[in-house]
Amino acid sequence: MSDPDIHLLIVDDDERIRGLLQKFLIRHGFMVTAAREAAHARRLMAGLDFDMVVLDVMMPGEDGISLTRFIRQSGRMPVLLLTARGETEDRIKGLEAGADDYLSKPFEPKELLLRINAILRRMPEAPSDATQPKLLTLGPIRYDIERGEMWKGGDLVRLTATESQLMRIFSARPGEALSRTKLVEELGRDRGQAQERAVDVQITRLRRKIEADPKQPRYLQTVRGAGYMLAPD
Repeated sequence: MSDPDIHLLIVDDDERIRGLLQKFLIRHGFMVTAAREAAHARRLMAGLDFDMVVLDVMMPGEDGISLTRFIRQSGRMPVLLLTARGETEDRIKGLEAGADDYLSKPFEPKELLLRINAILRRMPEAPSDATQPKLLTLGPIRYDIERGEMWKGGDLVRLTATESQLMRIFSARPGEALSRTKLVEELGRDRGQAQERAVDVQITRLRRKIEADPKQPRYLQTVRGAGYMLAPD
């Protein structure tokens, strides 16, 4: 059973799928609210706090990719995309928009449950107030290892759940090159070229938040033949 305090938002224009997912996830211990479209979801998010959004890509009006960008601008709430499209390009568009994972329709409800739980496990836990923060400096960027927070000056840099987990992985091994295979394993993903490509996408997005020039990274470096390495000041 899942934590009953976890509140999920399901967004899908198909009433049958929406109802089935809501019943299934409630049965597995979640609080669940459902929205029929992006506009409905926006209104719900304006008045309620959610721990995660499960979001259909193809909807009338605003699509799931656009709504994912909106969610990502406003916070770190994780997003799992549901899509009928199986092409790699479409999956990459979702990840680039800020989604933490995707699941192609049709899917088994059990797989959805496993993916939701995997994403939630990757979310940083609240640290003890008694713990002194440990900081990494990346030029103008400060990364608080204990809190899983990134700051630029006095501004909090918004990280997705996957970006936050990547920073925790890298900050635990500064100066050490980590292969794509190792990163996929640490992220709790299934092995395969598609997931390694997804890691590349997430690294590209993370560099945009860290580097002055993401095309010539100083802090999140590519190590030829070895993978990626975080090189703090």
